[in-house]
Amino acid sequence: MGDELRPAAQSDHDELFAAYAQIVDAGDGFPHAPPLSRHEFDDYWIAHTSAVWVLRAEYELIGAYYIKPNFVGRAAHISNAGYFVLDAHRGRGLGRRMVEHSLREAQRLGFDAMQFNLVFASNPARHLYLRLGFVEVGRVPAAVDGDDALIYWRSLEEGT
Repeated sequence: MGDELRPAAQSDHDELFAAYAQIVDAGDGFPHAPPLSRHEFDDYWIAHTSAVWVLRAEYELIGAYYIKPNFVGRAAHISNAGYFVLDAHRGRGLGRRMVEHSLREAQRLGFDAMQFNLVFASNPARHLYLRLGFVEVGRVPAAVDGDDALIYWRSLEEGT
């Protein structure tokens, strides 16, 4: 059986929280300070999102992503997304699969652009984002624990 990418269900939330808390505890790619509470997770990953998708291999959660408005009001047409793939499953193209899927999903949801606000300069996914048409539109020096954060943006409109 192959990997399955599907919308998250309520029954996925406990496992999603546990996986994301592991990533936060490791200081791996997100700015949350450990330990992550369930309330913080629910507020960040569930409550304000337009979509949450989970990636499963057999019955194990191996990755996930969310899409939500990056801004409110008149700028809510710009989406934001966050992704993770658990360590044991990295290097198999799963991150690329989720990013490509999220671009289509964000467009389907009515967004016309996607912006990432705090991509750590040390994050190897930066190269993927550039290959998928994102452009670096800003840099925040020493944003998180001395690591610069990059801001990426990409249109979701066809041909741009």
